[in-house]
Amino acid sequence: MNTTNCGKPSIVVRQTDHARLTSLALAAPGRDLDVAEELLIELERADVVEDDQFPPDAVAVGSTVSYRTEGGARRSVTLCYPGLADIERSMVSVLTPIGAALLGLSPGQQIEWSGRDGQSHMLTVLDVTAGVPSTPA
Repeated sequence: MNTTNCGKPSIVVRQTDHARLTSLALAAPGRDLDVAEELLIELERADVVEDDQFPPDAVAVGSTVSYRTEGGARRSVTLCYPGLADIERSMVSVLTPIGAALLGLSPGQQIEWSGRDGQSHMLTVLDVTAGVPSTPA
């Protein structure tokens, strides 16, 4: 598994997602500031590629990703913009701790992330299905 010098796995982000998500994070309202900062850190360390060079098995906005938690539970969610988030439909905003952590990962990669409660969690990406990102709300 490739990792960066900060111990996190290498990630890749589409150029258009990078621009949109940077703007989103910079405009985040008060309660989302901590997550916005984490998203900006992820975007800063990402390998940004042209949209047509983006690997189909990497997590992007619109992707459906299956992952395993440190406790062995398997989950599947679709990464989306905040206005489209709906936990009952497994639509997870990129402006949540787990959403920011999933961005850019590929199958087999693991990442440690902190929940809103400050607790540390670990997940392993199992599968990614490319999707079409909806327009940010």
